Amino acid sequence: MTTIVSPTSIIISHHGFAMVVLNTTTQQHALHAAQPIAEGEVISFFNAKETLTRPNYLTIQIGMQQHITLMPEFLQYINHSCSPNVFFDTTLMQLICLKPIAIGDELRFFYPSTEWQMDQPFVCNCGANNCLQLIQGAAYLSNSAIAQHRFTHFIMQQLAANK
Repeated sequence: MTTIVSPTSIIISHHGFAMVVLNTTTQQHALHAAQPIAEGEVISFFNAKETLTRPNYLTIQIGMQQHITLMPEFLQYINHSCSPNVFFDTTLMQLICLKPIAIGDELRFFYPSTEWQMDQPFVCNCGANNCLQLIQGAAYLSNSAIAQHRFTHFIMQQLAANK
């Protein structure tokens, strides 16, 4: 069942705390909050649907040659922002709220927080004041960008080893 929420977007599925929204102009999917979420709250648990040796645009990196697809699958619709409001904790396998989220807000995470080198680097248009412009992975971040973000245990190990 689809629900029209604006002239350019429709809700295509509901998942308790969130809903998948399709922008009918860009054909991009996004995950939006269906309820308020407090800072520090565990939003959802997740696990690996599949573990791959090579990354793709839907995977999250958990080791040098370990990349997981997410279960529940709708979490794959959490897009990037240089000012994220959620974080994938791959040690505890929890999606954590980083700042208060209101109903309708898009859930967004900082892709380099889980990716050492992106499979598909891209030019960012998130609009955040601290936008990095080019998203390539944590291996390419400046010290000031590193200081602004939270990273998975794996990425923290890589950052420490490459100082």
